[in-house]
Amino acid sequence: MQDNAGNNLIQRPPIVVVMGHVDHGKTSLLDYIRKANVVSKEAGGITQSIGAYEITHNGRRITFIDTPGHEAFKAMRSRGATVADIAILVVAADEGVKPQTLEAINTLKEVGTPYIVAITKVDRANANIEKVKSELLSNGVLLEGMGGDVSWQGVSAVTGEGVTELIDLILLLGDVLDIKYDPHAKAEGVVIEATKDSRRGVVASLALRNGTLCTGKYIVTESTYGKIKLLENFKGERVNELSPSAPARVIGFEDLPAVGEKFQAGDVDLAELKLSAVNNVFAGEKPGLPEAREKDGARIITKADTSGSLEALNHVIREVEGTYIIGSGVGDITDGDVDQAINTKSAIAGFRVKIAGSAKSRAETKGVNIFSSDIIYRIIEEIEAHLKKIKGETVIGELEILKVFSVEGKRVVLGGRVATGAIKAGLEGKIERRGSVIAAARIMNVQKERKDVSEVIEGEECGMLVETDSKLFPGDRLKIFSE
Repeated sequence: MQDNAGNNLIQRPPIVVVMGHVDHGKTSLLDYIRKANVVSKEAGGITQSIGAYEITHNGRRITFIDTPGHEAFKAMRSRGATVADIAILVVAADEGVKPQTLEAINTLKEVGTPYIVAITKVDRANANIEKVKSELLSNGVLLEGMGGDVSWQGVSAVTGEGVTELIDLILLLGDVLDIKYDPHAKAEGVVIEATKDSRRGVVASLALRNGTLCTGKYIVTESTYGKIKLLENFKGERVNELSPSAPARVIGFEDLPAVGEKFQAGDVDLAELKLSAVNNVFAGEKPGLPEAREKDGARIITKADTSGSLEALNHVIREVEGTYIIGSGVGDITDGDVDQAINTKSAIAGFRVKIAGSAKSRAETKGVNIFSSDIIYRIIEEIEAHLKKIKGETVIGELEILKVFSVEGKRVVLGGRVATGAIKAGLEGKIERRGSVIAAARIMNVQKERKDVSEVIEGEECGMLVETDSKLFPGDRLKIFSE
């Protein structure tokens, strides 16, 4: 695989992607290789964003891309394989071929990425290498010694058995593929992650495949552009330039680039780049807010820590029937997100993000649901429960507020007319204004003709003491729902 042609080509270190079923030892293997522990930092034992790491073996460099193993991150894994020159298909010796193993095999075949099989956990008592090899053969993976040319190696991330031999196989396959680059060409590669930092702005992780990446140069993707203000290597060290296949962290994009987008950097016409980027942005798919408003179900605003995680979150939420994403963004949950949720009658789903204190208070006051977790499927469970509540929610009483008599702290004395059903003391409900929920409310007391009553029914007028955090006005409506 060659990225370009010409007389200036020199050998480029291979970019390697690690793929396979969840918990089959992908990250543990990389931990052993790079002598750094990231497994303990991963919520739920799942790697949930793409990371790139560089090692040196016998004086030669190799870049590893650790793709997420969970089903929710299919698109990210597929793009990881596209970025890479070589793939490592990880299969656990004690479990064998699993659904995500098959998915990884199919992805590798579709994109045509050459790969090596690493049979992990060979140190375990129930390891069965021959069974794994047989299962791989049954699924079209023709290993060396079994009628094919796919190299394989048994490894243990606990003892280190076979790891050196696996790295030797990677370098050997890299030599066979004759991977090269032109150091004088414009820098080119792929975005593997992007996020917004409150202090530094947009931070993008890149896999560089050609040219030399330098600070001070303009950079552009299909959706955005910028100027490289700061360039860091995978260790977070500030550098002036990087050559392929070094993982790079760039600060300087005007907006978040999409994961999987190709980038170019160098001496380019910025005016042309701006026009191209703007055209692509406006040509892109946007959330269908008007359409979502017309549908019954759960409207969701999604927030995540990185663009890759956001894509994964959106993918899984869209799989839940009856949910509609009306807005998305990278970064913490803010007052602006809560305001959007109020205006669109939506809930907010946050993956690996913080909730601003004021936003949390405002959401509680206005009755906005926020589902936030570092485990993506906990968010889905909360959304599914929310959806069931919406579908089962029936208005059993509705009061039109005609006059507000007095306000003392959170307690409001008002007068109103029951529009439908019945209103009872002691019940909790929601205050709506022009069709949008603005606050929760609890009915403390109900009076008719200045006498306490337990209930007022449709058509009757009454006085009422309610407790709420919001200022109320004539025309607001208090709705009571069934349990």
